[in-house]
Amino acid sequence: MLRPLFIAVVLAVGGCSQQPPTPPSAASTPAPPAAPPAPAPPTAANQIETETEQARASQETGADNDHPAGSDASLERMATLPPAAQLPDGRWKAGTNYQPLVPAQSTNVSAGKVEVMEVFWLGCPHCYALEPHLLAWLKTKPAYVEFVRVPVIWDRVKQAHAKLYYTLEALGRDDLFEKAFATVQQPGTPLVGGSDDQTLSLQQAFAVQNGVSADDFGKSYNSFSVNSNMARAAEITQRYHVDQVPLVVINGKYTTSLAQAGGEQQLVALINDLAAAEHSH
Repeated sequence: MLRPLFIAVVLAVGGCSQQPPTPPSAASTPAPPAAPPAPAPPTAANQIETETEQARASQETGADNDHPAGSDASLERMATLPPAAQLPDGRWKAGTNYQPLVPAQSTNVSAGKVEVMEVFWLGCPHCYALEPHLLAWLKTKPAYVEFVRVPVIWDRVKQAHAKLYYTLEALGRDDLFEKAFATVQQPGTPLVGGSDDQTLSLQQAFAVQNGVSADDFGKSYNSFSVNSNMARAAEITQRYHVDQVPLVVINGKYTTSLAQAGGEQQLVALINDLAAAEHSH
């Protein structure tokens, strides 16, 4: 279970961002005592745990400038929309509660369907706090809504968690998603090692503990489908300029977040309203 102080810090923000916290400057760091004992070198597990906790505690920084230049398919975030493309005046305001995507992006859903895509990270406490609300919404969402998840790809920790997500999907073990989510959230169990081989070993052990054979996991882990999905997730991370998670994209036309909507319940309500508006067009 996460420490209370840690929860209070990270949940006050409303999203996990791309940038880790800025380290203290040399001027603000006190000089070490004379002839201190040599510290023991950190273990790979401690290094990964520190890296994961730093990422969890990072603040929203609007780190869009850190993204490489996009291709012609790149989109811009706009603060205004033509009146006909906005929700009716009232509860939600374009540019404040949700952002239009210009140009709108294509989706993979059939005609008459509305895609709702969540960009997430297994190690993000905000994504984890949103999860119960999403699970409840999935039981009551309109039939015309198709919900998809895409793991964010920022760095090696996010990549490792994305690969675990897609490997479980390739194995047909979507039932293990919630358990993997809960496991990664616990201090000391990031399911990421100091090398690719160590990461595979840790994730393989998790799968074996939950009824998946090590051989099956290894084959799916290195499969074409998993690698293709990883490439697509990386492309979406860059093309949508994802600088915080959870980020929700409605039908390739709008993005919103916990901070913009005002909380988990408000985000679900906004998703419903934007999806309904799209379905009625």
